[in-house]
Amino acid sequence: MKNKKLFYIVTTIPSSLYFFKGQLSYLSNDFDMVAISSDECALEKFGDEEGVRTYCIPMKRPISLLNDFKSLIKFLIFFRRTKPDIVHGNTPKGSFLSMTAAKLTGVSTRIYMCHGLRYQGCSGLMQSLLKMIERISCYCSTTVLCVSNGVKTSLIADGICKASKLKVIGNGSANGIDLEKFNRKNVIVECPLTNIDAGKDFTFCFVGRIVKDKGVNELIMAFKKLAGLYHNINLVMVGAFEDSDNPIKIITRTEIETHPNIHYYGKQKDVRPFMCMSDVFVLPSYREGFGVVLMEAGALDIPCITTDISGCNEIIQDGVNGRVIPPRDENILYETMKWFYDHRNGEVKEMARRARSMIMERYEQHKVWEAFLKEYRSLNNK
Repeated sequence: MKNKKLFYIVTTIPSSLYFFKGQLSYLSNDFDMVAISSDECALEKFGDEEGVRTYCIPMKRPISLLNDFKSLIKFLIFFRRTKPDIVHGNTPKGSFLSMTAAKLTGVSTRIYMCHGLRYQGCSGLMQSLLKMIERISCYCSTTVLCVSNGVKTSLIADGICKASKLKVIGNGSANGIDLEKFNRKNVIVECPLTNIDAGKDFTFCFVGRIVKDKGVNELIMAFKKLAGLYHNINLVMVGAFEDSDNPIKIITRTEIETHPNIHYYGKQKDVRPFMCMSDVFVLPSYREGFGVVLMEAGALDIPCITTDISGCNEIIQDGVNGRVIPPRDENILYETMKWFYDHRNGEVKEMARRARSMIMERYEQHKVWEAFLKEYRSLNNK
């Protein structure tokens, strides 16, 4: 078993490998782990942190026939030379290239991990092209691991992959959650929100990319309406604006930057202090593969408002550890946020008390790692 090789494949930015932080080191007890990605310096840093070998193959995230062909050739040469036992593909471009090369070079175990369905946020020719890429990745794999049951259901319903190839490990997620890191007792809050009175104010929080598909337009309009009723409410926003991909409305950005009760802190390396200053976490997203940030909020004893979509409605149970509402509905989002404010001393506190225990039971990191290790051993022994 020590001589077996397991390759994790990601796309251009090695930051995608951090979806598996700690897991590669854990799996290296059974497999000879090699992390493959672009950007050699960032990749080597990740390899040093995990204690695994790395190999750099340049890849570009946008679709580019010439660049993608060059990358595919590099994969083919590398796989033919090293003869891996297992190839594990992640992210759309990384999976497409690695699964295709692995099949063409006769790799026996080809695992595609589907973290989400990018085509769901597109239309027309681009959607058709992205669906085709998903079909090829699934076809070239021997097993498709889905991060949520919703992703699995969509792949079947959309005719992307046959059900017999699809699996969800445990309750979903790619890496579980580090319950020591995401423990309110271990978070130092240096009060970065100087104009928020945690004892008197009621604070909502959003963490994620500031884009349309995260439901940011609806969130800002709902909050603005709510702030007209209550003066002691706040909205903390952490994340980067992405103007080139799925941007929010200009009026939404203006409100984020100028509304006195909206506190925007940009992208942060550590989001925990900001989350711990809040009473409710809000993720009104249109689509998610798996809402990792909802796990993080729950582990920090924070109830959540999220939408009835795959990857979110499996983590949050309506009325138990939060509320689940329809996506794209500003009015229902407003009514739900108002409900949380009106019930802040009763049912909301009960939801907060249940939040961490539910995450602990379903997504504790070492349990998730053990489940993946068992699956990889099984697949490699077939």
